[in-house]
Amino acid sequence: MDSLESTTRLLRLLSLLQSRPEPHERADDPDRTDRTDPAGHPEPPVWTGPHLAARLGVSPRTLRRDVRRLRDAGYHVRTAGSSGGYRLDPGGPLPPLLDHDEAAAIVSGLRTAVGGTVAGIEATSARALAKLEQALPTGLRQDVGALDAVTVTLPVGGETVAPADLSTIATACRSAETLRFDYRTHDGREGTRSAQPHRLACTGRRWYLLAWDLDRDDWRTYRVDRIRLRTPNGPRFEPRPLPDEDVVAYMSAGISTRAYPHRASVLLRAAPEVAAARIGATDGVLATIDANTCRLTTGSSSIDTLAFRLALLDLDFTVESPPELVSRIAELGRRWTRAAAG
Repeated sequence: MDSLESTTRLLRLLSLLQSRPEPHERADDPDRTDRTDPAGHPEPPVWTGPHLAARLGVSPRTLRRDVRRLRDAGYHVRTAGSSGGYRLDPGGPLPPLLDHDEAAAIVSGLRTAVGGTVAGIEATSARALAKLEQALPTGLRQDVGALDAVTVTLPVGGETVAPADLSTIATACRSAETLRFDYRTHDGREGTRSAQPHRLACTGRRWYLLAWDLDRDDWRTYRVDRIRLRTPNGPRFEPRPLPDEDVVAYMSAGISTRAYPHRASVLLRAAPEVAAARIGATDGVLATIDANTCRLTTGSSSIDTLAFRLALLDLDFTVESPPELVSRIAELGRRWTRAAAG
């Protein structure tokens, strides 16, 4: 998300530098319109730094960092005016800020966000796409426009997360501020939590927070759509070492296994890459044993759900634990055999 927002902001900054500011936003004389550069091109007006930052909704420090990024990309952004404003030198072709693959990736990301799990993101994505197209060179703009024009998004459905809540949680992670919130567990119980947030993760359908639960004195993974934040935040804390070097695998295990009362360990008779293509981050954690075998650790609220999940994998497997899952699969197998016999 941060990368997408940063790139979109750079495109917006580039678009502003190519436009004419309001008279009060100019760092040079707003009444002078006859200036030209040595090549005879009209000299663009100079934006004040504070007004550019205000238009972008960022701090002056972030603006200076973005200006450096544009310069590093080959854009001639000059410091000019008596108050140290900014202008984009005219004349000559502008270097593309994005190549075709990068632009397509951003459009795909924005399109994927529409109808997704963040509430109210549709209009924001549409505005970002419009700004993206405005700032791109003609050829690249046509390619991006074609991708946007023929793409439709099917809604995911389910619970959504407010953008403000995501921002609050992300800021608390970065600033090491304790969060206080009401939380609803998967079985419907509600309670108050006080936790030190460390990482956010998105599976495509849901957002999750990895945090140190102060009351339970342990790491916990929370679904963000079940969080109701309380204000203000609690005190700052010293960030802890993460519970695992592979934080992705750790969070996946928390989402798919540790949160459930019934857990299973299963040997899959399949190459790890074949199994991985059928098992998502919320379905379980895979560990490679050899080229043709891997171990699946998974969990669920019921033994039946575990049995049907394994059946739907369409892979040979052996249940290592628990014994009740073995018994249930044997019972279902006998029933399905009778059904197949007519």
